Amino acid sequence: MPDAYAVFGNPVAHSKSPWLHETFARQTGETLTYRAIEAQPGAFQDAIFGFMQEGGAGANVTAPFKLDACALADDCRDRAALAGAANCLKFEGGRIIADNFDGVGLTRDIEVNLGVPLAGKSVLLLGAGGAARGAIQPFLDAGPARLVVSNRTLEEASALGATEAWRGRIETCALADLGEESFDLVVNATAASLFGELPDIPPEVFGKDCLAYDLVYGKGLTPFLSFARLSRAAHIADGLGMLVEQAAEAFHWWRGVRPETGQIIKKMTVPLD
Repeated sequence: MPDAYAVFGNPVAHSKSPWLHETFARQTGETLTYRAIEAQPGAFQDAIFGFMQEGGAGANVTAPFKLDACALADDCRDRAALAGAANCLKFEGGRIIADNFDGVGLTRDIEVNLGVPLAGKSVLLLGAGGAARGAIQPFLDAGPARLVVSNRTLEEASALGATEAWRGRIETCALADLGEESFDLVVNATAASLFGELPDIPPEVFGKDCLAYDLVYGKGLTPFLSFARLSRAAHIADGLGMLVEQAAEAFHWWRGVRPETGQIIKKMTVPLD
């Protein structure tokens, strides 16, 4: 019987993860099954345990359960532990091992696929939830000159800045306090684009040669990307490349082989117009 995997979220019917992992399996000659499971609020733990009892070998985790996934794990690998959030689980001997490939996938997409090195750049990360948390350490590892985390509520952003591993390495502020500073890279890790909304940010955040990157994918020109373009950001991108790259990292962790991603990203790309 093939190993079984799934993605957990709410909502999750829109997820491209089943198609991605089935494509990876065909590409690498691996045999597995993969499906989407919508867990109800407050019932994530039961959903995971139920899947494990069915023989599940591992799972991806998307909003709003990334913090729950880290808290549920018996063992959090360094990236997940630092972020306090996990987007990937492996089940071994009845134990749950958690990791976070969001930031790795995001950084790879920006630096390798889009050709924008982060070293020496000024970076603005919008949001303080699971997606933003997962991006911080990989961003810091890439050596930016400055990393600012801004959130609608200052308390959540400040909590990240007070984390021991990140204290003094990131700056934090509320969205309302961004002022007229500009950045080389602005990443929208809020949920605003999922609801057709725009984070409350000033146009000045987009510097002369800025890349504006929205983690939401497959929705064309989101309000954030449209605003970035009107604010004269030089480049815009959605989160499709991140989705594919983090999925490839998860597949490699589970199966021991890393699939090729370039052609898949090309095939899935939706024009941003």
